[in-house]
Amino acid sequence: MSALSEGLTQLLIPVAALVGIGFALLQWFLVSRVKVSSKDSSNGYKQKLIEDDEEEEGINNLEVSIKCAEIQHAISVGATSFLFTEYKYLGIFMGVFGAIIFLFLGSVRGFSTKSEPCTYNQGNTCKPALANAFFSTVAFLLGAFTSVLSGFLGMKIATYANARTTLEARKGVGKAFITAFRSGTVMGFLLAANGLLVLYVSINLFKLYYGDDWEGLYESITGYGLGGSSMALFGRVGGGIYTKAADVGADLVGKVERNIPEDDPRNPAVIADNVGDNVGDIAGMGSDLFGSYAESSCAALFVASISSFGISHDFTAMSYPLIISSMGIVVCLITTLFATDLFEIKNVSEIEPSLKRQLLISTVLMTAGIAVVSFFALPSEFTLFNFGTEKEVKNWHLFFCVAIGLWAGLVIGYTTEYYTSNAYSPVQDVADSCRTGAATNVIFGLALGYKSVIIPIFAIAIAIYVSFSLAAMYGIAVAALGMLSTIATGLAIDAYGPISDNAGGIAEMAGMSHKIRERTDALDAAGNTTAAIGKGFAIGSAALVSLALFGAYVSRAGIKSVDLLTPKAFIGLIIGAMLPYWFSAMTMKSVGSAALKMVEEVRRQFNTIPGLIEGRAKPDYANCVKISTDASLREMIPPGALVMLTPLIAGTFFGVETLAGVLAGALVSGVQVAISASNTGGAWDNAKKYIEAGASEHARALGPKGSDCHKAAVIGDTIGDPLKDTSGPSLNILIKLMAVESLVFAPFFATHGGLLFKLL
Repeated sequence: MSALSEGLTQLLIPVAALVGIGFALLQWFLVSRVKVSSKDSSNGYKQKLIEDDEEEEGINNLEVSIKCAEIQHAISVGATSFLFTEYKYLGIFMGVFGAIIFLFLGSVRGFSTKSEPCTYNQGNTCKPALANAFFSTVAFLLGAFTSVLSGFLGMKIATYANARTTLEARKGVGKAFITAFRSGTVMGFLLAANGLLVLYVSINLFKLYYGDDWEGLYESITGYGLGGSSMALFGRVGGGIYTKAADVGADLVGKVERNIPEDDPRNPAVIADNVGDNVGDIAGMGSDLFGSYAESSCAALFVASISSFGISHDFTAMSYPLIISSMGIVVCLITTLFATDLFEIKNVSEIEPSLKRQLLISTVLMTAGIAVVSFFALPSEFTLFNFGTEKEVKNWHLFFCVAIGLWAGLVIGYTTEYYTSNAYSPVQDVADSCRTGAATNVIFGLALGYKSVIIPIFAIAIAIYVSFSLAAMYGIAVAALGMLSTIATGLAIDAYGPISDNAGGIAEMAGMSHKIRERTDALDAAGNTTAAIGKGFAIGSAALVSLALFGAYVSRAGIKSVDLLTPKAFIGLIIGAMLPYWFSAMTMKSVGSAALKMVEEVRRQFNTIPGLIEGRAKPDYANCVKISTDASLREMIPPGALVMLTPLIAGTFFGVETLAGVLAGALVSGVQVAISASNTGGAWDNAKKYIEAGASEHARALGPKGSDCHKAAVIGDTIGDPLKDTSGPSLNILIKLMAVESLVFAPFFATHGGLLFKLL
């Protein structure tokens, strides 16, 4: 029976991954059927547009579509160029940090929490430390490569789909919605399926060496999560600086000073702004959520390896985290059909409910899926080892752990939506505060962000308490995995936002009718909210993942308990709590420095290019793209170095107990700051859009575009840009990355750490 079970497991996981890849390619094919235009050698573009009966009065469809193609091409080239340049820097980092992993872990001799004669034992075979160093380094490089690939593929489909979404908006908002959502689905399924497939193949290849040494195997696999998150950190920070520098420059000079629309082609920063949406909100976000998925999987696998699963060599039970992810792909595939095939969007008011329905449907279906895999993959009763104690656990306990993580994610998502959507009173109150100027807008926005922390923290706390009570640290690890089990759907609705944002920008720059712009604005407004929901999921899962990794680190480092009353642990605690503020200050100042140069450049072009503001001359888009590119690549290094070096310095010089305090402090303060920053920025953004849309009597009473109230809202949105798209989302990577890095280097810290205290 166990052989049959293992055989089914070995088949089902890769099949689910391949089904996810196949479904993503099918969605890509359906998007590609929307024709924009194609180049040829004679005149640059051939006409291949939309049918004659779709012509708009007074608008030349051929001319407009060629403009859309040209703009899409410029955005794609700019995004691809930036990512390739960024990946050159990251390639050097991968090589250097991979060497550090190999040297540090390779220097460990005879380390074991069980006082065994060498690092790993299997029967009479002694496995040297160099083996762990080698396989951890390989796993790190695989995770880094998969993270980079996830971001790059997401960017390519986003830039491929933005003009197609614009053109489909001429046929109605429903057609445009389907194109944008299918494009986001491509990214969601490619990331989830590729991450699962690479992890599954890596485990099976590493197993050829480790055999039944589950603890050694899954400790080396933790490098996969480290690679994924390290790339995500630089991708999020670099992409965030890029997009926000351009956005701030475009808004402050274009909207506030020159009173022209956000995506007006006269604005020199407009192409850089649209490129930034792809490299920050698509590529960076894709790498971010891949890192969360990789780390939650690695944390669950490592904790399980020291349970009775590992002792009895039960491959199916050990693979429970991967089976959950496999079921998630199937559930998300079914859920997607509700948005693209089973329900039709007929007017703009149905867009946001359709996206929110995706979250609810996937959660309900996944709950049933978790029940099936829990009773199929797990023995009815088994033993988990937790900090030296044994805990008897039943399979239905783990079902509840995964389910509570899943539903806690939904609560966090809907709470985020309430505080960031302009359909509810919090954002409307922020918009109303603009009547008295930017100062009151800032005060109301900050208060909203602080208040929005309350419910998510309670949801996370309840999930931690229940999951730990039922299944110790393993319960917390699978709860985090449950929150991310529907990652394909979460990424689809998240990526949908920047695609719709670009579609609106292209419509404006191509000179399309006001009716088309209203449709793309409606798509974009819903996308702002869903992007905020995606950030809420990422931050909530980061808290659970970090706690599970923290437990694994404490276990692997041989720490009996973490006593916060000892000086070593307490100084680590307060320093760790300070790190998110230090990191946020660095990233926000980086955005400010880059934005300063962008504002000066945009002002210079408006002042020195004759006829630019009248539309008789074209701005120098390339120079603005260069400013964002140079600034982001230069400014992403110090914040990234802070995060990557902190665990190494704390563990090496101050020891494992101080590092445990650093991890605890960073986790506690980082989650609060991340939620507050993301929701404050999202609320300011949608308050501005609420005034601009003028869809209600209250919104119209606040004043039209260009009014003092609107300008105050634009200033608030500009302040919030680095909060919601740079500092906020990067903080969830900080707490995960420090925890997984500490786990990977735990053997080194336990044997060679605390140099300063040893000298004293």
